[in-house]
Amino acid sequence: MSHGGFLRQHSDDTDLTNHMMHDYTKADLDDQTRGMLDFAVKLTKNPAGNKKADLQKLRDLGLDEQQVLSTVLITCNFNFMTRLADGLGVEVTENRFEDFKRWMSPEVQAMSWLMDRKEV
Repeated sequence: MSHGGFLRQHSDDTDLTNHMMHDYTKADLDDQTRGMLDFAVKLTKNPAGNKKADLQKLRDLGLDEQQVLSTVLITCNFNFMTRLADGLGVEVTENRFEDFKRWMSPEVQAMSWLMDRKEV
């Protein structure tokens, strides 16, 4: 099951699910969750740009050291697995790709940067 499918199956909030899958910044999130996601995005896009102050922001939002570590580890693991799959040229089968499209909104399906298949 895809991450999106899992989220849709376990959430009663369709709007939240759609926002989390496509643009979490539009979702109605508590400060702690938004802070963790903002941190994950920054770590993903600019790993060397993260500073001690970024970790402190998480603590200021109420995360303890274990939760801060978990946030970092989950972000790094996701990035590692994605880069591993991309580096090895792992392809999503056409059937699986069609499964993905079933839960995507028409607006998302129209996004060529997301929907166009990579050339290997």
